[in-house]
Amino acid sequence: MTRSSAARTALTALGAVGAVGVGAAIWGVGIERHLYTVREASAAALAPGSAPVRVLHISDAHMAPWQHRKQRWLASLAALEPDLVVNTGDNLGHRDGLAGIRRALTPFEGIPGVFVHGSNDVQAPAPRNPLKYFTGPSKGHHDPEPLDTAAMDAFFTDELGWHGLNNAATRLDVAGNSIEFIGVDDPHRGWDDGEALRREVASLGDPDERSSRIAVAHAPYRRVLDDFIDLGADAVFAGHTHGGQVCLPGFGALVANCDIPLKQAKGLSRWSHAGRTVPLNVSAGCGHSIYAPVRFACRPEATLLTLTARD
Repeated sequence: MTRSSAARTALTALGAVGAVGVGAAIWGVGIERHLYTVREASAAALAPGSAPVRVLHISDAHMAPWQHRKQRWLASLAALEPDLVVNTGDNLGHRDGLAGIRRALTPFEGIPGVFVHGSNDVQAPAPRNPLKYFTGPSKGHHDPEPLDTAAMDAFFTDELGWHGLNNAATRLDVAGNSIEFIGVDDPHRGWDDGEALRREVASLGDPDERSSRIAVAHAPYRRVLDDFIDLGADAVFAGHTHGGQVCLPGFGALVANCDIPLKQAKGLSRWSHAGRTVPLNVSAGCGHSIYAPVRFACRPEATLLTLTARD
């Protein structure tokens, strides 16, 4: 091969690689991040004899007021007629994001629901180098812009009728079942308080063998998942990971932004601790930071998870 032909081959290969990169960027930024999907699954987690419960799990909307397509899609999920909504946080993605959340979630008024905070329900996102996301769990900003968390919580509790589980516990009747709910504030920022949660659980009184217990957190850190099992959780819901957000086809998530195993960064799996194993559903979420508007090999999602009785 002559030097000139070798140079042409190298340039052709370089051009092909560049074209693939451009195509992937166009797909991830312009197309896939809008391909909203509902993932359906089922898990045996409720007390024996319980009626099935259809749970709509939503997470990580990171809502900005101009994201009307996402707002319409979330609102349309009310047509699924879930028995329960579990919201695992990071609803807001902009100082005016609550306006979009109202449009998206008002159709769920009157449907039982529970929620916890992610850090972006309290602090607005800020520009950052996206490559740092691949070096380990993200860190907080030194001077974050506060969001109107109280107004969001009031919308959830006073208007939708949902219950906050930030280091708290409650008992609800869902589809004829008595279910206890326990949850923590965002573990990614160290806002989880295990002792406070234990006091809340104690206030529920002695457990009823006919009752089930569902645990909720934003970020699925191992310490929190283990703690939930120690507290008798029968199923766990979490978000935060975005499913990796930018994944490798055939491999999956490259990062989880916490210490959960990468293979469990999204979807339904099982978590074992101290001789017990329970279903764990980690939502890939339906949004992204306004400073990282991309998804690749990881569609935005909500989950319709049917919980059934254990044998």
